[in-house]
Amino acid sequence: MLVYLGVMLLFCFLYWWYRDSKQITAVSDKHVYITGCDSGFGYLLAQHLDKQGFHVLAACFTEQGAQELEDKTSSRLKTFQLDVTNSESIGKAAEFVKSQVKDKGLWGLVNNAGIAQPIGPSDWLTIDDYKVQLDVNLIGLIEVTLSMIPLIKRARGRIVNMASICGRLSCFGGSYCISKFGVEAFNDSLRRDLQCFGVKVACIEPGYFKTSVTNPDLIKEKLIKLWGRLPRDVQEDYGDDYLDKTCPLVKKNIEKLAEPNLMKVVSRIHHALTSVHPRSRYAVGVDAKLLWIPLSYMPTAFTDFVLEWDKVKPAKAVY
Repeated sequence: MLVYLGVMLLFCFLYWWYRDSKQITAVSDKHVYITGCDSGFGYLLAQHLDKQGFHVLAACFTEQGAQELEDKTSSRLKTFQLDVTNSESIGKAAEFVKSQVKDKGLWGLVNNAGIAQPIGPSDWLTIDDYKVQLDVNLIGLIEVTLSMIPLIKRARGRIVNMASICGRLSCFGGSYCISKFGVEAFNDSLRRDLQCFGVKVACIEPGYFKTSVTNPDLIKEKLIKLWGRLPRDVQEDYGDDYLDKTCPLVKKNIEKLAEPNLMKVVSRIHHALTSVHPRSRYAVGVDAKLLWIPLSYMPTAFTDFVLEWDKVKPAKAVY
């Protein structure tokens, strides 16, 4: 009986592997629109897809980011500026993309643009702190997607949304995790709504990688600014030495967990764009697969214990 079960499992794995490895062959006539190409994953993805022969439409927030990308890529790649929090900017980008793809439609949209700051304890933040991340990471992503759906339906193409393991497990305060939970929910509804039109929607869930998002010096700088604007009574709740204890701990944990090889994420996005049968979700990184995703399925009390066990206790903590 165990032999038969083993054979069945082996057959299922081989079938999955064969199905997962099937790739589209022609890419030279396909356009891919990527947001957030100034740095990090978007910057590397734009260069990678350009080398693969795609027509890349790379949206950058700054002129400098666009120029640096143009200097490293072929003439096929086109850059333009985009502010995902500005509806007019999104509309102009949509018109530019339409002028490039013409009647063929858009093969791929990669919603990569995002910010991670500010993060910190919830009572350190204002409603405006929450809004700024939600506008970029979630509302902007949705608006860009809605502007491209007709073109993607025409090509029966792909939408790839950059979420995070923080969309499966809220690891810290602020709206970064909230926005990524929203991306996960939007991704699920979008996938189900568009599958009948031949459109495939995938979600990328990276763990910790060495990007500006996980730069401990930037995180420390933002935490110091947040601390400086807190009312004195809130500072007293946490204690004057709270930051001195917290910042080295944050740096140690990031250096321990953050993966330097950003191409791991780029390769998963490439698979989502080129696989005949792309996956619905791509967890990327050892920490994502072996720590964060499994932890998200654990009982709440256990998850809370793991996430809290090495945190610095506020001076006036009662538990």
